[in-house]
Amino acid sequence: MTDAPTPGGVRFDFHGARVLVTGGTRGIGLAIAGAFADHGGDVIVTGTRGDVGDYDDDLSAFDFRSLDVTSPDSITALGSSLAADGKGLSILVNNAGANMPGGASEFDPAVFEESVRINLGGSFRMCQACLPLLAAHPGNAAVLNVASMASFFGIPFIPGYGAAKAGVVQMTKSLAVAWAPQGIRVNAVAPGFVRTRMTAGFIDHEAMSRPHLARTPMARWGDPSDIAPAALFLCSAGATFITGQTLPIDGGYSIA
Repeated sequence: MTDAPTPGGVRFDFHGARVLVTGGTRGIGLAIAGAFADHGGDVIVTGTRGDVGDYDDDLSAFDFRSLDVTSPDSITALGSSLAADGKGLSILVNNAGANMPGGASEFDPAVFEESVRINLGGSFRMCQACLPLLAAHPGNAAVLNVASMASFFGIPFIPGYGAAKAGVVQMTKSLAVAWAPQGIRVNAVAPGFVRTRMTAGFIDHEAMSRPHLARTPMARWGDPSDIAPAALFLCSAGATFITGQTLPIDGGYSIA
């Protein structure tokens, strides 16, 4: 990786910052993790597989940790490990998520609950597990949650995912208020339709995806690299008076 400027020539400096990106092994999470590393951050990524060698993408720039965000024990163990190594933590990015877990219908109550557990419960537990570490860096600590257009619009085949991502927006506000006295800022990004492995089935299904592309003023699908610069900004010294906000990154979809 190189210390290249982000699009538009904007540069960030995260030297000395330790960053944890859940679900950082692919897609939007990998783009965000790579951007932090490119700008000096010491980056930890998590994934559900047991070892870094189990992934196709090159993760050599990161410290890999296995994590199941639906498991309280797994989250507690990660938090304890970070506390024990003495390196601290100044930025948490809650990116890990999934819809239709196991390929099952979210109209099944058990699957609905599993989706909420993955996408909302896991993020909240990660915030709580990392709170003592973040509080040790007042004024420089930041949490970035990853919401979705499903936070704001009804998407009929993923009711659990949509409910969870709506919850992420409200959780972001609540934690921002609760943690401001400790010098921790909490914000979120809400990606639009971004081409990743998770969205490939939808985007490649022309009959379903065509109306959404037609509604998007910028007339293209997003790329994970479109999300990363905004993530850097919201966690940077340039955003020290911003907290509790959710920034749509959607090519204009939400305002069209």
